[in-house]
Amino acid sequence: MLINMNQMLEVAKENKFAVGAFNVADSNFLRVVVEAAEENDSPAIIAIHPTELDFVKDEFFQYAVSRAKNSSVPFVIHMDHGDSLASIMRAIHCGFTSVMIDGSLLPFAENIAVTKEVVDVCKKIGVSVEGELGTIGNTGTTIEGGVSEVIYTKPEDAEEFVAKTGIDTLAVAIGTAHGIYPKDVKPELKMDVLEQIKERVDIPLVLHGGSANPDEEIARAVQIGIQKVNISSDYKYAFYKKCREILASTELWDPNAIFPECIDAAKEVVKQKMGLFQSIDKASLYRESNERPFRHEFN
Repeated sequence: MLINMNQMLEVAKENKFAVGAFNVADSNFLRVVVEAAEENDSPAIIAIHPTELDFVKDEFFQYAVSRAKNSSVPFVIHMDHGDSLASIMRAIHCGFTSVMIDGSLLPFAENIAVTKEVVDVCKKIGVSVEGELGTIGNTGTTIEGGVSEVIYTKPEDAEEFVAKTGIDTLAVAIGTAHGIYPKDVKPELKMDVLEQIKERVDIPLVLHGGSANPDEEIARAVQIGIQKVNISSDYKYAFYKKCREILASTELWDPNAIFPECIDAAKEVVKQKMGLFQSIDKASLYRESNERPFRHEFN
């Protein structure tokens, strides 16, 4: 079942759970996400960064779209950190049902203008739009980037940003960073900032940099009102840790001999995240009634 982000997060918001957005970098990671979702009857978001799209190529998404449409669980295919209208249009042509335009490093007025331009295009064709306000940190262990010092989202700015852009979801900065935190760094999320934003903004909120944060803080953020949590490094790390173990102890070279255990290791992480987000067994909510106000299939 392929739907857009509005359709996905409307149900999550109503039922007080979050949906994981897992960055896929090749067909192995797509398998991890799709199979973990199906095995746990959990909704999931297939996300991809522009640099990852450059790597897998547009044709890869003919497979991804087909796989999602023919599944019994709901999926969104989402462009993560789109950096221009051109990258957004590329995603739409590939069949993505949701896009993010990241103008977070721009001045506030420019971020509004760039984001609204994307919203105006996407609203006409049923593609959901995520914007970002504030900045996400960078641990130096990921290709997704970020900044050395987090700029926290101001609740009053969030309210104005949502009103002036018409976005469907808002990524907020409350202290997370992309990648795996160094051992001497203990992330602490500012829940008071999230609570103040939630008081002013009614659309679903997004947490980027969800990997390597304490489970109790992520669970608390979901309880407050985060509906989408981005995960990339945690499950990729598990995949390649297992891959290194296999290659260090064998002379295998066939992918079908090497990758199955890697896929299983990554799926364990994805399942754990789905449990943390309380999305396991929630796919049935999207199937149970034909009276829901959204199409069950994105066309």
